Amino acid sequence: MTFIPLPYYTEIYINILLLTFLYVVYHTSTNTGFEFKVRLLNRSAVMLLLVFVIFYMGLRPISGYYFGDMATYARKYEYLLSGGELTGRDYGFNIFIKTCTHLMSVEWFFLLCSALYIIPIYIAVKRWHNDYAFLALIACIGSFSFWSYGTNGIRAGLASSFFICAISYRKVLPVMIPLLLISVSFHKSMMLPFVAFVLTFIHNKPKSYLIAWFAAIGLSLLMGGFWENLFASLGFGDERMTAYMTSNEFAHQFSSTGFRWDFLLYSSVAVIVGYLYIVKYNFKDKFYFQLYGTYVICNAFWILVIRAAFSNRFAYLSWFLMALVIVYPLLKHRMFHNQYSKIGYVLFVYFSFSYVMYHILT
Repeated sequence: MTFIPLPYYTEIYINILLLTFLYVVYHTSTNTGFEFKVRLLNRSAVMLLLVFVIFYMGLRPISGYYFGDMATYARKYEYLLSGGELTGRDYGFNIFIKTCTHLMSVEWFFLLCSALYIIPIYIAVKRWHNDYAFLALIACIGSFSFWSYGTNGIRAGLASSFFICAISYRKVLPVMIPLLLISVSFHKSMMLPFVAFVLTFIHNKPKSYLIAWFAAIGLSLLMGGFWENLFASLGFGDERMTAYMTSNEFAHQFSSTGFRWDFLLYSSVAVIVGYLYIVKYNFKDKFYFQLYGTYVICNAFWILVIRAAFSNRFAYLSWFLMALVIVYPLLKHRMFHNQYSKIGYVLFVYFSFSYVMYHILT
């Protein structure tokens, strides 16, 4: 969409989302006829939302200044077009981008990435919520890191979407396992949520993970940079991860390093709300226990390495699940009085953090 001036490109997007969330609040603000109204919204608006986000995100101009690593991906693409070879161990993504160079221009590549970023999420929420899929989809799109991982951290964004789609097939192993492997092959960092999700098949007790999360806060406060050095020494086969853990080279590229109380408070919302669903409102759903456990495990890992440069990239390994942790029970089961009339307000408050942080960080 080159006719839109670059300085206003993201601003226009975020304000269109604001208007959409306000409309959702208006449309769902009463319990009366809620199911009919949401089904109508689902039929009339979900495809419009998908098409808008895919094309608005996918047709953005190539810019490193406004879209971070997008320019790096574009340079890699042109390098491959000229006969170069990619290095690195994210073999799935390497095969994907190399294949694309034989089929399309770099502009079409970014549009395809946008589609592959959003459509797997839609498939997942459609499988979980069917007639309420629109509300779950817009919750994901309104998440704090959604736009940046579709326009900047593209590889990690694609990997996280494949992961979400994979866990929606938890009872269909021939589909889930290949999707999980694709996710990890696109970005090795997805090994953390992969392992966390597998662990929830073995031990699926939310209380245990909540205790571990609080313990991680104490251990991080008491032991300082010990955890960054420990995980850096382990390496996990990812040199860039090691650099993020130990080097100050990247610190100037992150707005603030140190113990991020603001982001911890943000992360804690899903931890606390999810546990309230389970304990106070007696929401007993085996898959939700797994989703909650996966989020909490990944977030606890981030808390341990919270002082690392680019620790927001480690935080994203849990944050990409936050919208689902918050909205899944609300759309699955009636838990409290006037629940449906509050869903729009919950979504708006959730999006408000993204809206405020966008204006703080830009």
